[in-house]
Amino acid sequence: MERIAFIFPGQGSQKVGMGKDLIEKYAEAKILWEKASKVLEEDGVNLSQLCFQGPEEELENTTNAQPAILTVSVILFKLMEKYNIRPLVMAGHSLGEYSALVASSSLKFEEAVRLVRKRGEYMLQATPLGSGSMSAILGLEEEKIIKLCQEVAAWGVVEVANYNSPAQIVVSGETKPLEKLTELAKEKGARKVIPLKVSAPFHSSLMESAKENLAHYLERVHFADPQIPVICNLNADYVKNREEVKLALIEQMTHPVRWVDTIKKMNAEGIDYFIEIGPGKVLGGLVKQILPQAKIFHVFDAISLEEAVEKIKGVL
Repeated sequence: MERIAFIFPGQGSQKVGMGKDLIEKYAEAKILWEKASKVLEEDGVNLSQLCFQGPEEELENTTNAQPAILTVSVILFKLMEKYNIRPLVMAGHSLGEYSALVASSSLKFEEAVRLVRKRGEYMLQATPLGSGSMSAILGLEEEKIIKLCQEVAAWGVVEVANYNSPAQIVVSGETKPLEKLTELAKEKGARKVIPLKVSAPFHSSLMESAKENLAHYLERVHFADPQIPVICNLNADYVKNREEVKLALIEQMTHPVRWVDTIKKMNAEGIDYFIEIGPGKVLGGLVKQILPQAKIFHVFDAISLEEAVEKIKGVL
């Protein structure tokens, strides 16, 4: 029997047009879309207009991108369930962890839509606009990047935010030390340093106020124990109950995403297939860098869903 993991993407995977073909083709998708739309209407957001028409800059806004990506990801998960394809384990990258928790029945869908919208607000409020950002460093060893973060500490805060793959580590911090680190990383042999299109230094100690605000908000959110195992970003280990789920989401705000360790853990436990559930193909690419032999499927729209179902059912 083939062993399957579902992985859910985070912010940056959004795309104008996402979800449209799903709600046109599947009644189940339309029902979930309408539920998410109703939640977002409370904040004056038209989900259909945002996702299907844009503009792209509006969809990229953290407070909009997070609920939009989660909605499309959960719809795709439910459609995979419809075809009786279920995972043994799941994980999500940053925001994607919320999608995984909805899929595991630890968090209710509408509550998650509202929650990630608030999460986005808290993240934007944590630092003054333009004071910090994130960059992906390609082709430089983890130890060297950590040392560079320490070297530029005199200019301000820069920390590792995402351990994405052996070839890609994301750093997050204040603008000046981030610029200095970029120079030094290139001098040390980094193949490329790519500034990310984000509006704040996520997954760093600069998100402390966002973490505190989220912790207060989560006091009113109902969690259940996960019904499908979920590996969290915080320590690349399972969240076994509702208390661990809540703690992991809070601590995730100021700690790095341990994606390499997460995928290695799944591999060590015998996972054969990794199915990326949600818009984009970023995570599948990272998995391939971590495990070149991995078998990967991307499920991001109606066509890719049907193709994946046909191929997966052929090997089950």
